Amino acid sequence: MRRKLLENRIHIGLVAATVVMIILRILLNEKGRVTPDSIRFMRTSHVFPVIDNTTTPLGYPLSIKFFTLFGWGEFWASKVVGILALIAMIYLAKRAKFYLRETIIVCSLFSFVSIFAATLSEALMLPFVFVFLYVARLQIIGQSIGFPAFIQLSFSLILLYLVRYPAVFFMGGLLLFGLINYRKHYSKNFIGAALTGFLFVALYKVMFIDHFNPEYLGNVIELKISSTSQFMTEFFRGMTTAFNPFIHIAKPGGGIVNFAIFGVGILNIVFAAILFIRNKPSETEWFLVFIGVTGIVCTFLVQFVYVVDALDYRLLAPFTFLIWLVYFKKLYQVFGKLTYLVPAISLLTGLIFIFLSRGNFLENRRAAANFLNQEKLRDAPLKFYRGEDSNFSATQIAELLSTVNPNIRFTENPKDTLQKTTLTAHKVLRKIKIDTNKFQ
Repeated sequence: MRRKLLENRIHIGLVAATVVMIILRILLNEKGRVTPDSIRFMRTSHVFPVIDNTTTPLGYPLSIKFFTLFGWGEFWASKVVGILALIAMIYLAKRAKFYLRETIIVCSLFSFVSIFAATLSEALMLPFVFVFLYVARLQIIGQSIGFPAFIQLSFSLILLYLVRYPAVFFMGGLLLFGLINYRKHYSKNFIGAALTGFLFVALYKVMFIDHFNPEYLGNVIELKISSTSQFMTEFFRGMTTAFNPFIHIAKPGGGIVNFAIFGVGILNIVFAAILFIRNKPSETEWFLVFIGVTGIVCTFLVQFVYVVDALDYRLLAPFTFLIWLVYFKKLYQVFGKLTYLVPAISLLTGLIFIFLSRGNFLENRRAAANFLNQEKLRDAPLKFYRGEDSNFSATQIAELLSTVNPNIRFTENPKDTLQKTTLTAHKVLRKIKIDTNKFQ
């Protein structure tokens, strides 16, 4: 009884610390954890029901839109979505008695803290990934069978796709797993649900994407066979940082510190493989690892034909999450409560990183708001000129402005700068000072 009470207290402490860290990650970041993708999400939410792009499904922008109804702007609404996504996952895990301990530990890793703090759709996708895993697990152990189980699994895949397009990799993994285990009782449902998901993807393209953006695939499909060496390098960096439980960001300029960061990631991957081999996974655990590995492989391969960012902890998170769950379950079986030292150290190193790289977001946002008010541009559709070289500092300024007015687009056309509603780094920095991260 005492042991259970102690563990409950550890869980409460970790969840509380994780929420505090998410808030600090937002407030002590010079631009509030937003990226160019974040601008697109907030803009899509802001202009809805007008559909201004199909680069991402509507699930995440609409979730932001929902919380703006309570008086929050798109920026703060996105942060509410991130924190509620974390709470929803833990609630579901506790209610379903499904990987509760492991879910709390994984969500406490600093890399996942960074995801929940960011205005990005991965945060919303994770709870739906969890639902998918639970529904699949019920079928594996025979607690959910027949047509109702097929509907539940199909619906969970469709929900995943409505949040992020990489859900197709979950469909592919589920199909392959069903085919490999074609003699098992759940194989027909797995195969059928995966095919239903692919059918929905096809209908979504024809009825939504092609309707609003018929040039979409032509713009994002790009054969890049010659970049194999670059992709392999990025894959190595992405995997070793994604599986480093303490530091998930490598130094862009290189240096000896990266050897330590990559080294910890490599050792962790090797140790996980040894644990899985020595402690044979159950069928459910094997399913989680299989779907996770399949998703990682597909994410790597899709780069050869589809325009995506360099692989990192964020893009891999929906798939590494599954492997982390099994890994920490195995760790707990071997080390017991000492396993909680991993998220504790991760949060501590994250706290150090936050304070070393801190910027005053609230002050920066206040300056951005004053600038837009003075220029009478707070509610106007804006363009931001960043030049053909996509200057990083210019991009950061646009990201900061989007936390006040999300209706902003990037432009590379110099003629646009003649318009009052087109801003440049020079125009903005003439009138405001930004407290920047000194450890870029």
